[in-house]
Amino acid sequence: MNTFEKITSVKNTKKLLAFLAVFMLSGTNLLMAQTQTADAAAKPGVNWLGVGYYVLLFVVAATVIAIIGRILKVYDLSQQIRGKKGMNWNNILGVMCLIFLVVGMYGAYWDITEQGSMSLPEAASKHGVRIDAMFLTTTIITMIVFVITQILLFTFLFRYRHSDKRRAYFLPHNNTIEKVWTIIPAIVLTILVIFGFFTWQDVENSAEVKGQPTLNIDITGHQFAWEIRYPGADGKLGKKDFRLTAGANKLGIDFKDKNSIDDVQADTLVLPVNKVVRLNIFAQDVIHSVYMPHFRVQQNAVPGLPTFFKFTPTITTEEMRRKVDDPKFEYLLYCNKICGSSHYNMQKVVRVVTEDEYNQWVAHLKPYLTPALRTELKLASADQNKSITENRLALNN
Repeated sequence: MNTFEKITSVKNTKKLLAFLAVFMLSGTNLLMAQTQTADAAAKPGVNWLGVGYYVLLFVVAATVIAIIGRILKVYDLSQQIRGKKGMNWNNILGVMCLIFLVVGMYGAYWDITEQGSMSLPEAASKHGVRIDAMFLTTTIITMIVFVITQILLFTFLFRYRHSDKRRAYFLPHNNTIEKVWTIIPAIVLTILVIFGFFTWQDVENSAEVKGQPTLNIDITGHQFAWEIRYPGADGKLGKKDFRLTAGANKLGIDFKDKNSIDDVQADTLVLPVNKVVRLNIFAQDVIHSVYMPHFRVQQNAVPGLPTFFKFTPTITTEEMRRKVDDPKFEYLLYCNKICGSSHYNMQKVVRVVTEDEYNQWVAHLKPYLTPALRTELKLASADQNKSITENRLALNN
């Protein structure tokens, strides 16, 4: 190898080191972007772990690495000029692989312990327990595979780094190895798919269960709010027709259907605990998504295509407040689709209460068919004419 080739090799190695540094720092920046120290949180306006901090950290680290690379280059060339053996870059890169393995494993451990504490509390619905079990099983399996493959990858890079004392063994094909890394993942994935299939089938089961009456609630999304409609005393929701949507009748309720007369509206989604709830989901403009993470509920609201989701809440709001030690805790309903500029405003408080509390609450709700809406729809005169007719018949009898 002549001097030019040696210098070129050193330059390529330095570029490799610089790329590795950029990769590691970029990963660190993304990983820790949401971290904030307790001192910074306690002092408004002081946030040392903001974006500017990491940009500065990256610039400083890149400068330090560039200086170290320049020093190593000069040292390596001076050794070669003196006729001595230059630096063994294969050994250096092998050691760097081990360092990267250790640092990476610590980063994964830190991510699980620190960021894992931000996970949701236990599922507040019956089906949510199975969703969490499926998620945990998948996470454990993938984590085991991740740890094994990363250890093997970087250990092999160090153990079998280039050496002038040995030659690599060329293995064009091995049926046993091919079978092992094909059959084992296939079996694991098949188990996960079957597990997920039956779990999802149970979650999406819409069959009525005897002795468990279903509470039907309409949720209609539009830019940028949710409209909630409950059934009245008859326990049945009236029909809707999008062609009737106008003015005060913003949901297009068909008041010719007698079941619509006593339907009521609400600003808060209140649910009785341990009762089956069916959310009838609608959208009036663009695609929205009903998302209640604590209940492990998510279903798209698609214009022209009504959808629904059935679930059973199992933990009241008061019980969850005690579990998470937060007296101000509230379940929330979000839109999980970026539906426009004010998408972030599409929130509703969801409150799970006892059956008695629910009955007391729903008894005070205002009906959709307000006097103003009656006048607009000309239902008042129709009711009066009907009353006059009935009185005349009574007098004739």
